[in-house]
Amino acid sequence: MSKITQYLNEHILGEVTSAESVRKQYSTDGSILNITPEIVSHPRVTNDIRKIARFTWQLAEKGHILPMTVRGCGSDQTGAAIGKGIIVNTVAHLNKILYINLKSKDQFVHVQPGVNLGALNDTLSSHGMMLPTSPMSAPYNTVGGALANNVSSPMSGQYGQIGDWVKRLEVVLANGDLIETTRISRRELDKKKGLQTFEGEIYRKIDGIIDDNQQVINDQIDPNGRDNTGYSGIAKVKQRDGSFDLTPLIVGSQGTLGIISEAVLKTDFSNDEESVVVAVFADDKAARDAASIIAKEKPAVLEVIDGRLFDMAKAQGKKYPFGDSDGNSVGAVLYISYNDFSNGARHRHVKHTLKKLSKLPASVLTSEDHQIEQLYAIREVSSTVILPEAKEESMPPLLDGASIPAERMEEFLASLDEFASKNHVTLPTHIEVLSGVVRTRPVLQLHHVSDKQKTFKLINDYMELVARHGGSYNVESGEGRLKAAASYVQLSTEVQEMFNEIRLTFDPYGTLNPGVKQSSDLKTLVSQLNPDYTMGEFAKYSPLK
Repeated sequence: MSKITQYLNEHILGEVTSAESVRKQYSTDGSILNITPEIVSHPRVTNDIRKIARFTWQLAEKGHILPMTVRGCGSDQTGAAIGKGIIVNTVAHLNKILYINLKSKDQFVHVQPGVNLGALNDTLSSHGMMLPTSPMSAPYNTVGGALANNVSSPMSGQYGQIGDWVKRLEVVLANGDLIETTRISRRELDKKKGLQTFEGEIYRKIDGIIDDNQQVINDQIDPNGRDNTGYSGIAKVKQRDGSFDLTPLIVGSQGTLGIISEAVLKTDFSNDEESVVVAVFADDKAARDAASIIAKEKPAVLEVIDGRLFDMAKAQGKKYPFGDSDGNSVGAVLYISYNDFSNGARHRHVKHTLKKLSKLPASVLTSEDHQIEQLYAIREVSSTVILPEAKEESMPPLLDGASIPAERMEEFLASLDEFASKNHVTLPTHIEVLSGVVRTRPVLQLHHVSDKQKTFKLINDYMELVARHGGSYNVESGEGRLKAAASYVQLSTEVQEMFNEIRLTFDPYGTLNPGVKQSSDLKTLVSQLNPDYTMGEFAKYSPLK
């Protein structure tokens, strides 16, 4: 046991260990990277996090950097849940739902960061409520991880990202101080700026950064955009009326500005009733054209799933109620879901949808004539193919999460085919039409030198492709370690310098998740590459994402 481990065990209620077996367990996350920490801590209360942060701050003041990396279930796909110093594991103890407010005019839930998103929605559902921005991977995500990445969901086209549902946060700062973030008035901002504390310093500096860079923010950052690259939430911090809220900066910052210790989230009414329509097209372009028509019906979910994914699933023995029986190949599948509370409204939507589809070359299945679980299995085809059967093969999430404007989607997909051919990979797509999010994964063999080299070239070139088509490249999560360098190439010098100022304001000694949301050279990333990458750790969950 190291002296630091012993010291922390003496001062916090939770547990701290430097055991090799535990450190190895926390050396990987959902990304293709591998970094072994020195220490793993399981804080029992918020004050434990504060003490750990204060300890690392005091070490940093003396020139010794021992960084902190906060971690939930470890499903982060960009390497943001791994780090060399102290892992702060929120799942062991900080996993409680503290309060649920059921008043219809102000529904919310108060939770700790280690609460499992799937379990949270199950609990809310029993009260007729939901958090509509939960991703499909909610069963192996935590609230803290979702907030750190500002995740989106299949219904984000209708409901936005999880950051849009935050009422307030409790945050542990780099020096161990505890603050609460929510929207405050201009008068309250003046009081905050007058504080002779680290919190006061943060408010003063962030307000100054906004004033100094207002033109850059206005010209280069969309306040209504969904890109989590860097600290683009700065565009939402200060409103025209002078009100101020640090929450948009903390959400999506991947633990680099502070550690979320509690969160209060707005909720919506839930509805267990759902009507689903699945349309199968021989031509993928026809499916996307149909999606544009169906979007006018305002479904909750509208997705176009590449037929090649079903070919891959069928090669593993899966059977679907379409395709082979009539001898026609599947170009793409259109998945449509309505969740209106009114049975009549859902029925009308389905009726209108079927009428529109009847004029198109599609085979149609509905939840009225098929078990809805059968239709869910169609939508979740990726859960079958994401774990390749061939030895040493994997489908790493290198390219997932970009968003493309609807008017540029066809042009982008044509360029994507050229991109795949040039790089000798196959890139079947799963498109969330309402949000423009595109998911696609190559099959790679990371033990092979050629595929190791290809990995980072794919990321860099794909980011450039997305930018060229007016897209946002980190919509479903932040850039973490894996995509940071490629993402920042697309940013202006002015924006990068502003993001650096924000980072230094919150983390002057570099103790909060260093290497995340910062450019790393290729040599460093290659050294961190995990050739044994697999989603096997999450294989007990479905759907995988």
